Amino acid sequence: MELECYPMTATPPDLVPGRQSRNWMDAFASRHPYRCLPLNMANTTGWEILCPLTFTAEWNGGPSQADIVITPERPNANLTHVVTSHFSRGVLTMHPQYLFRTPPGWGLLAGGSPNHMKDGIQPLTGLIETDWLPFPFTMNWLFTRPGRVKFEKGEPFCFITPIEHRKVETMQPVIRTLESNPVMHGQFEAWNRARTDFNKRLASGDPDAAKEAWQRYYFKGEVPEDLGVAPDTHVNKRRLKSPRIG
Repeated sequence: MELECYPMTATPPDLVPGRQSRNWMDAFASRHPYRCLPLNMANTTGWEILCPLTFTAEWNGGPSQADIVITPERPNANLTHVVTSHFSRGVLTMHPQYLFRTPPGWGLLAGGSPNHMKDGIQPLTGLIETDWLPFPFTMNWLFTRPGRVKFEKGEPFCFITPIEHRKVETMQPVIRTLESNPVMHGQFEAWNRARTDFNKRLASGDPDAAKEAWQRYYFKGEVPEDLGVAPDTHVNKRRLKSPRIG
């Protein structure tokens, strides 16, 4: 399959595979958050659109477009191609500058880069039917309070993930007891025993538990006590393709 990316300007923002690293994750002792496979997978399941310039945006709390003041680090004639105050009421609008086309039935989930935090402003998330839409969408951020925020050149301002969204409507949530699935119930009980034992040994200073530091069942696609393994579809690292010229 192809995600077709049509630049709307001669110099569109860089589009790159989602990167795993986060500053706040790096700051933990032993970079502990990287042990969380769901975090790593979310960070890398999509493409980042990177800010082509550094600017600050300041909102005074007012309801009009003029209540957001955007100031580039250096004068830039293309500033309004990148960022504007369009929707008012503290909404900052940024322009990916691509027209995307996805295969039939697929759309793009567009929002902030997963687990990338910005104080004072929140990315809004949209689902776009890019299998037919003949014009580009905008990426919008909402100030959570009056104040100033800064976007750095090279910082992701939009994150896109293809999703076969129409199939979601065919899925029926069903609530069942865990006991109704004996295999899953047995696997859970075995994991729970192993987890409880490991935490007790870790808390008591057991040297083997301390050396192990954390259990890797999910990361490695395993379940305890030989109750099975994850299917071949299990992955613990995502490697998306970089855009190529077609």
